[in-house]
Amino acid sequence: MNKIELLAPAGDSEKLDSALYFGADAVYFAGKNYGLRAFAGNFSDDELIKAVEKVHSLNKKAYITLNVFARNKDFNGLADYLKVLEKAKIDACIVSDLGLFMFIRANSPNLTLHVSTQANTTNKYSAKSWADLGAKRIILARELSLEEIKEIRAFLPQEVELEAFVHGAMCISYSGRCLLSNYLTGRDSNHGECVQACRWHYRLVEDERPNEPLELEEDERGAYILNSKDLCLIDYLKDLKDAGICSFKIEGRMKSPYYVATVVNAYRRAIDRLEKGEEKDNEAFYSMLHDELKKASHRDYTTGFMIDSGKIRQNYASSSQIQESVFM
Repeated sequence: MNKIELLAPAGDSEKLDSALYFGADAVYFAGKNYGLRAFAGNFSDDELIKAVEKVHSLNKKAYITLNVFARNKDFNGLADYLKVLEKAKIDACIVSDLGLFMFIRANSPNLTLHVSTQANTTNKYSAKSWADLGAKRIILARELSLEEIKEIRAFLPQEVELEAFVHGAMCISYSGRCLLSNYLTGRDSNHGECVQACRWHYRLVEDERPNEPLELEEDERGAYILNSKDLCLIDYLKDLKDAGICSFKIEGRMKSPYYVATVVNAYRRAIDRLEKGEEKDNEAFYSMLHDELKKASHRDYTTGFMIDSGKIRQNYASSSQIQESVFM
């Protein structure tokens, strides 16, 4: 796959239209079950089929998420749902659970399989194992460096593709393997119901003095010790391409249509420039893209683990999002 793919979130039909209009090459979304964004709106079976038809009419691709950490009960009705996906002629399923992966291989062998970032693929041997099982693409864990990605790429057959997140919210746990939401609220992040409890303001309470909460000594406003900044790699797309990433993924199925439009538009312009062979030689151009990205709701940006910028990845000052512009 020589052309870079810009992959955008489509939590509902309005966000789907925004992603397609502003230049996404592919979109990812979910049906009413099996996806890790249970409150994104998502698509009924009929809506999913129509959505895929719309995507294909524009010569673009549609990937459907089935990336829950499956329990026994989750397999009830799964075979019927797979028939819906086959009827829709989706381009791939995004899967994190090994049992679910093998169930799809056995029951719907014609469906293409992508391994979700939730599978936490952090080494070349794990990546090769997924490839040996029949994965067409591996969506790498966010916790990898560029050098590690290069090693994984070199270890895999060329026909196996690599995808990576380039923008959006980051989980404080390894790509979503977190029980904090479940423990505090009964809403399971591993089944798409995360309340983002990691963003909350925490204080320390000693057992014998329950009415005397202690501030953690980060600053006078409290501690957001679990609060990650948002990922932004728009300055490093060439490095990612050179490392072997073929699909650049934007997080945000729970975000607004305005967010999807703004972020997709910025990355579309950056990728077009890269595809034309124009390297980062125009400071004003990239400054303009950064200004655009700041207009969408976000937390302070970080390059995450992929680029060692020497800056702190957590946002200790506040858990609040920054909203510099209002869409009217």
